Amino acid sequence: MAILTFLISLAGATMFLLFAVRMVRTGIERSYGASFQRLLTGTGSQLQAGGVGIGLALVLQSSAAVTLLTTGFAAGGFLGFPTGLAIVLGGDLGSALIIQILSFELDWLVPALLAVGGYLFVKTEGKKTRQAGRILMGIAFILISLRFLREAMDPIRDSAFLPALAGYLAHDYITAFLVGAALAFVMHSSVAAILMCVTLVQIGAIPFEAGLSLVLGANFGSGFIPVWLSRGMCQSARRIPVANLGLRGSWAVICLFAVNSPLAVGLLGEAPGGQMLVYAHLAFNGSLLLLALPICSRIEPLMVQMMPEPATVEPGLSGRPVSALESGVYGPPAQVLANLKRELLHMCDLVEIMFRPLAELYQTGDQDRIKALKALDPEVNSCLSGIRSYVADIPAANFTPTELKQAREMVEYAIRLETAGDVAARRLAVLAGDLHKKNLRFSSEGWGEILRMHEAIMANLRLASNVLISNDLESARLLNLEKTELKRMERDSRKRHLKRLQRNERHSFDSSDIHLETLRALREFNSHVAAVSYPVLYQNGQLLETRLIEDMQPADAEARAESRAEIGAETGA
Repeated sequence: MAILTFLISLAGATMFLLFAVRMVRTGIERSYGASFQRLLTGTGSQLQAGGVGIGLALVLQSSAAVTLLTTGFAAGGFLGFPTGLAIVLGGDLGSALIIQILSFELDWLVPALLAVGGYLFVKTEGKKTRQAGRILMGIAFILISLRFLREAMDPIRDSAFLPALAGYLAHDYITAFLVGAALAFVMHSSVAAILMCVTLVQIGAIPFEAGLSLVLGANFGSGFIPVWLSRGMCQSARRIPVANLGLRGSWAVICLFAVNSPLAVGLLGEAPGGQMLVYAHLAFNGSLLLLALPICSRIEPLMVQMMPEPATVEPGLSGRPVSALESGVYGPPAQVLANLKRELLHMCDLVEIMFRPLAELYQTGDQDRIKALKALDPEVNSCLSGIRSYVADIPAANFTPTELKQAREMVEYAIRLETAGDVAARRLAVLAGDLHKKNLRFSSEGWGEILRMHEAIMANLRLASNVLISNDLESARLLNLEKTELKRMERDSRKRHLKRLQRNERHSFDSSDIHLETLRALREFNSHVAAVSYPVLYQNGQLLETRLIEDMQPADAEARAESRAEIGAETGA
């Protein structure tokens, strides 16, 4: 019975720790996620890239999250292999620094973090302040979960089971290494896994020798997480996490044998406690960064040879992907709706391809790329025509009213996406060309505002695709909140622009028309993209039919009737 209680308590404490780590990461991603692309792709030297990786890991509280971000930008062609690998290696060291911070006795902070974080999250309306509250509460939950973990070990600390297991792991360091690797992979969080190991050593549940092997194994296992999560990406993107796994695994095995041999014969003296385990984890990641950073560029040819790109399609066989919609061929309703979603996802991809380079085109004015962007607009229009014809010919007798409504909603979103494509091709791309034809440029403040809006919309495009696939209510709510946030950004940017005009700033005055039109176009583009959230919100009772007050006072109703009569008389109605 004691063992069962222990296992339940341990599972609860572990899941609480995972939830708390994810809560902090979610809060930071929702507050600052749109700035990560600029931060990652703006790195110069590999040393600077390593520093960026350290900072991002401290912010996201996850080296795996940093690796996946880096892999995603590498897949889009924004990052080269050496820079991406340097960022990932820096992220591993940043993750180790988090563990150093959280390993201190910070229980006295918990009430303050809960009070301040709870107030910000529950009582404030601003996006960043609410997410700041989420972050503070998540840190408090991490500290509470570590306390629960220590308390879960108390009932069996003096039993015969735990000392026997701990003694076995201390003597069989290879098994301990494999257990640590499996633990990190199963938990999908090296921070949570290593914090657990450190806590177990601090309370004396396992000896330092076993803890060291577990931590080295967790470092190895954490490298598997991004490799597994990126398995569907292109080879050029997957080379980064695979190379990181190879470096981490090799160094972890070397350190395992190099350290355990002296420990086995007692050459290192009395085994230290949990804090020394944290220092060992820091030393492992710091030494790996120093050793691997100079050879990042030299590893690339080896990775290209090991993971070559798949054979390209012959020129005569390339072209637009085959449409998921075949006119006149209708299977079960679920299949029809799935086909429509596939075609909508293709439209989303095309619109994202059109929108992504616009920030760069505003800086370069490259006419060839602007023409290439405009050439994608007819393809988006063709997708809309196909979806509209497909839905129009659906045999209504075989579908329920709810299924027909879902199909119509997809047509409505396709229309929105087509309009968003028009905004990108016929307004934003044209404005980018005009800016350089007239030899104008924005003020540094104005360009920063436009760039932040572009980054936010890029994040919303990815979120909109997720909502389309999953119909997830929380994602739909977040997308709708981001739409409101972008409206606020557009309004604030417009106000700041007018203030710059009042200060007679030349660049702001010369480019005023293009600046204001760009803000309007960005807001309209985002509004069309975010429309995918409306059906999900409405079905779950999260969207109002109208913001107007329905119950009017008699005097107000009479005034409205008189107003209608006057308008009718003036128009001859």
